[in-house]
Formats: sequence, C-alpha cells, structure tokens
Amino acid sequence: MVCRGKTHAFFFLLFELSLLCFLCFSPVSGQSPVFACDTTKNPNLTSYGFCDTSLSVGERVSDLVKRLTLVEKVTFLVNKAGTVPRLGIPSYEWWSEALHGVSYVGPGTNFSTLVPGATSFPQVILTAASFNSHLFEAIGKVVSTEARAMYNVGLAGLTFWSPNINILRDPRWGRAQETPGEDPVLSSKYATGYVRGLQSADHPDKLKVAACCKHYTAYDLDNWNGIDRYHFNAMVTKQDMDDTFQPPFKSCVTEGNVASVMCSYNQVNGVPTCADPDLLAGVVRGDWKLNGYIVSDCDSVKVFYESQNYTKTPEEAAAKAISAGLDLDCGLFLGEYTEAAVKQGLVAESEVDRAVTNNFAVLMRLGFFDGDPTKLPYGMLGPKDVCTPENQELAREAARQGTVLLKNNKGTLPLSPASIKSLAVIGPNANVTKTMIGNYEGTPCKYTTPLQGLSASVPTIYQPGCLNVACAWTNFQLDPAKAAASQADATILIMGADQSIEAESRDRFDLRLPGLQELLITEVANVSKGPVILVIMSGGGMDVSFAKESDLISSILWVGYPGEAGGLRWPISYLDLTIQVSGRLPMSWYPDSYAYDVPMDNMNMRPDPSIGYPGRTYRFYTGETVYSFGDGMSYSHFSHHLVKALPKLVSIPLQEGHECRTKRCKSVELLQDQCKDLAFDVKLRVMNKGTMDGSHVVFLYSSPPAVHNAPKKQLLAFERVTLGAKREGVVAFRVDVCKDLSVVDELGKRKLGIGSHVLHVGSLKHSLSVRI
Repeated sequence: MVCRGKTHAFFFLLFELSLLCFLCFSPVSGQSPVFACDTTKNPNLTSYGFCDTSLSVGERVSDLVKRLTLVEKVTFLVNKAGTVPRLGIPSYEWWSEALHGVSYVGPGTNFSTLVPGATSFPQVILTAASFNSHLFEAIGKVVSTEARAMYNVGLAGLTFWSPNINILRDPRWGRAQETPGEDPVLSSKYATGYVRGLQSADHPDKLKVAACCKHYTAYDLDNWNGIDRYHFNAMVTKQDMDDTFQPPFKSCVTEGNVASVMCSYNQVNGVPTCADPDLLAGVVRGDWKLNGYIVSDCDSVKVFYESQNYTKTPEEAAAKAISAGLDLDCGLFLGEYTEAAVKQGLVAESEVDRAVTNNFAVLMRLGFFDGDPTKLPYGMLGPKDVCTPENQELAREAARQGTVLLKNNKGTLPLSPASIKSLAVIGPNANVTKTMIGNYEGTPCKYTTPLQGLSASVPTIYQPGCLNVACAWTNFQLDPAKAAASQADATILIMGADQSIEAESRDRFDLRLPGLQELLITEVANVSKGPVILVIMSGGGMDVSFAKESDLISSILWVGYPGEAGGLRWPISYLDLTIQVSGRLPMSWYPDSYAYDVPMDNMNMRPDPSIGYPGRTYRFYTGETVYSFGDGMSYSHFSHHLVKALPKLVSIPLQEGHECRTKRCKSVELLQDQCKDLAFDVKLRVMNKGTMDGSHVVFLYSSPPAVHNAPKKQLLAFERVTLGAKREGVVAFRVDVCKDLSVVDELGKRKLGIGSHVLHVGSLKHSLSVRI
C-alpha cells in the first residue's frame, strides 16, 4: 500500500503498529485553518490595507503587493507558497483536488481521525452520463461544503484543481474516466454546472472554494506507442481548436466564472501551452476575461525546459512562462529561477507583480485575508457536515442516473423478484472497493460493493472467475464460475477495467476486455441456467460486439466507476420496479480495429478519405461503432410530440454593401446586431407510455448544411425529465440561431450555413431553411 503525505515521527511512539498504515493517509489530526490577518496575534495588522475588509479586492491586493520585496514575491509563484511573518502571512498550499469528491491527491488535503473520509461520487464520466445539469451543480455544492468543513479544521485548502474538462477524443486515453466525454456541449454544461456548485459564488468577490478547469488545451494523450505527454506536440487546426477543444474552457470561464485555468504539459503547434502568450494572456485572460489565476500542471515549466528543450536556460523558461500569462507554478521551478530572470532583464518585475496580484486576489475572494474563517460565512461547517446521509444518498442517486442500459433482449431487465430466487455473481469487479471510485480519489465515507448490495436482497453464489481484471491464465478460475452460473436463476457478470488498465500516464493499446474476460463471459453464458446480465465497469468504452450479438447474453449495462456506493441498490435496482436506468453514453464505443487503424497522435477531428482516416467522435466519425454517443435504453417507452409549430424559414438581414448581397454565399459571418431576435423555442410533449415510472433524456440535435466540413450532427441541448407511468410533461429548448446553428470555418471563425438545417429529437425531424 502506497502512503500519500508526510508521516510525523511522533505518531510511531503514540500508536500501535496496526494503525501505522491508516496514519500514513492521516498525517494530521486537524486543529485550525491556515489564514492571514490574524489580528488576535498581531494587533498591528489592523492598520494594513490588505487586512481591511471594507476595501475592494483590488485595493487590498495592491496594498499587499507594494509591501513585498522581489524575493518575497517569488515565493508566491509556487504551489507551496512562502510565509511573511512580518505581515502575518502564513504559508499556503494551493494544490488540492476535488474531481469527484474531496481527494487526498495533492498535499493540500489530508484525512484524519477527525474527518476520516468524504463522500466519493461516481467518476466524472458516469456522472456526465446522467445528462443532468442540475446534478452536476448539486454534486459541486456538496463537495465544496465538505471541502470548507475540512478547511475549517485544518485538513484542506481552499483551491481545488478540478474539474478535468478535456474532450475525450480517443477511446484509448487513460484519463477518459476523469472527463465528461466527447461532446463539447455536454462538457461545457458539466464544466459550468460543477464549477458553479464548487464556487457557490453569489458575488464575484466571494468564493466558497476556488475551482480550476484543466488541462488547457488539446490535451488527451498520456503515454501511447512511445509518445508521452511531456514530449507530445499536438498539431491542431484552427477549426478543430475553436470547434472542439476550446468550447468547454470558454464556457468554464465565461459562464462558470471559474477562478483558475490550468495549462497542460503538451505543446500545441510547437509551443508549450504554459509558455503560449496567445493561449494564456491572449485568449483566457484577454478574450474570455478570466477573473482568477492561471496555474501550470505540475512541473510543466520544468518540463518544457528540460524535456522539450524549448529554452536554452531555466531563467528563460521562467521568463517565458510568466510573460505568457502564467501566475502560479505547481512545482518549484518559478521559485528557483524567477529572481535571476528579473535581474537578467528577461522579464520585468511588473510581470511578477501581475502574477502574484492574480493569486492574491483569489485568496482575498476566499476570505483567506479576512481573519479567523470560523467567524466568517461557511465558518460553522465542520466534521458534522462531511459524509452526511444526504450527501451519501446523492452519491447513490448519481450512480443510478448515470448507469447506461445498452442491451435488454426480451425485456430481461428488470428481473422479476418472483422468478429470481438466487443469483450467480461472477467477475473480477464483483466485489471490489477502490476500483469503484477511480482515480483522483479520496477516502470514501464507506464502501458498498456490488456483491454486498446483491447479497443483501437475494441469495448469491459468488465466484470471481479471475482474481483481477488482467484475468490471466495463472489466476483463471473458469470451472467454479461455470458451476455457479449453472445453478442460479440468473447470472450477473461484473467485468471491465481498473487503474491497472486505464489511468493517468497509462493509455490503452486495444479496446478489448482485458485478458481472458471475453472467454470467461462466453463460457459462463453457455452454461447459465437463467438470463445473463453483463455489467461493464470502466472509464473508456470497450469492444463488446461479441456480447451485443450473442443471444445468450440478455442484457448489457455500463456503470463507469460508480463511486463509494456503487453496489447499493446497484444492480439490485434492476430487481426493484420503482427504479429505472436512464443514463446515456457520453462517448462512442468503437470496434477494436479502431485501435490499430487510427493513430492516437493524429489530432484531426474531421475525416480524411485520402489516407483512410475516419475522423473522431460521433460528430465526424465515418466508421462503424459498437455503441454511439447518446445510446442507452430504458425499461419504459417514451414518445415525443411537438407542442408548437417550428419556423420553416429564417431570414438573415445583411448590412448594406455586404458581399453576400451581390454573390452567392454558402455561409455568412454574423455580427451581434444581426443576431438580435434570431431565436425560437422548441417545445415538446414527452410521454412515458410504459407501466413504470422513469427518467428520460431528451436530446436536441442539428445537422447543418454541408459547408466548412461541418459536423454530420451536433448536440444543441439536452434535458432530463422524470415522468410517472402513462404521464406526460413538456420540455422546452431555446434555439439561438447564430449561436446554436452556426459552425466554425477553416480559419476558426463562426459562421452560419445558408441552406437547410435539420433539427431532430429522437425520430422527430424538422427542416429549417436559412436564407439571406
């Protein structure tokens, strides 16, 4: 077992040996939070402007920066910030993580006997499969409450480097599990919702905790075929950049008002992202107006100097990063070389002032300079607010909403309690704990494994079949698994992956189920007495074509990495007629041949027939899929009907002298004034025609005219609706013609295609003609 964090020597004297491993995860018991402007210890601080809460954030930060020497300023450019005793400023650790719950990854957060765990929600990819924007924000609010509660007892920081909103471009990426999937609209909605929940800011000068959207940008390759993220130069067209990779980050900043953006390890078109003034100062700070700080991925500045050889000296690297707009270095590099870079004239001290100003401003908004935080808003939060029953129930609900039913022959699920008196539970992921919470995890409140959940309700016969997901011949236990399946009324095979298969710095080389898992599934299905339900626990998609096509396998479910309560009422819920599955895939599942035919380092989203390149994601991919984005079934049948007629024609007013008045144009670039009132509502009546209550995700897609290599189909909006049996409801979407129906051209400009646009919801289709 690997211990994360520092373990103080005196613990070894106070506790028995049996507690040592627990203590390696719990280096501190928690006492009081770290904060500045403690006037009870230093009454003179009341005379300092930066401690005066009646002043604006800008005035307070300006006062503080003016009081610091260059040497002191430099200590605030790194994640383990410096201390200035004469000004009552303690050291602050910026690095904490909260990808899907408060995490022990990063030195800023610890668990202890005071707070032994925090609510561990499903990994992001499964939460995204709920297509529930309200859920995204609700989870963020719970995580920030638990984070503040831990901060108030000295166990956490206030700055959390989450969420990961990179587009899932390639199914082999080991970090697929951390992302909201392959679609820019879904990823944007997730980013905005989760960040709003985390920051819970009703005022721009106040933050509950500070979120960080990462990894900016075009980052989705870790370690594949001899190429790693530290050396990868992502060659990205302007069109793909603005059409696919940038939208989630733009939404995160402009709509979510995130407090931080993290630049990535890779280069984009020959320039390290953390040294690119166009990407940082130009786009994030300039175009999008980031109100916060820009931080590097850990040691990124060191990486572009030592591994990418982007500069000749370390001082030049420090200067390049700061001049580009970087404010904070996760690492030591800027702390070691910035002072010399200033003295060598490579970067002005005013640039250092700008960087620390951005950092201090976020801490000001968090209340770090407001004195004792337990006497401020959120000050009453404490251990009692962590792992509450309500928080844990939300984690269970998130797992239920995200679970995707991919196959259900003859209505096998839900299983009938009257006919199922025993279950065979088989597979290497049937009785796992930590596998369920994925990476960037924390210590959960408690675990409920799938086997525990099933056994609590139905007599079970458990056989792992394989001792781990690698499922090698050396630990293959086929005969006991077949014997169990031949006796039980139904068989549930819980298979898939874990962090040994897909993780940060570990990309996959194929898309098959690992090892002998396919053989185990097939052999068990051949002898099973009753229906066979295959459950896949994974972050990325798998080629399960053999199971999809097999008459012996009745149902297939994907459960992502379902979080701490992944086994509670799952898949028991499928024996309970009051609960339905309703998730939809947030990414496409490809055949295994994809891994051999498509180079992972080709960043192009659009297909290139001349080289046999099929493109990527449901928006552009031209090949066959096993399952596609948005796929998922329900136990009920839902229908859609238009409530009001949609326009068949939209006329675009052009300015006098516009070139398209005198020549035929395939598209037009529109100014804001031209877009006024160019919007309409789509109202749908959705009916649950089934006999069970259930939830349903309504997708609104558009197929634009074939201009500028536009997507075949693109998601405009989605809404999750819950309806009782035989009940109906209304779902409304507002379509902004300029924003929603436009596409990005080859130069990165957003244009509206002239011609026929097809809107579709399920089987409903409506043609809309855009004319000048």
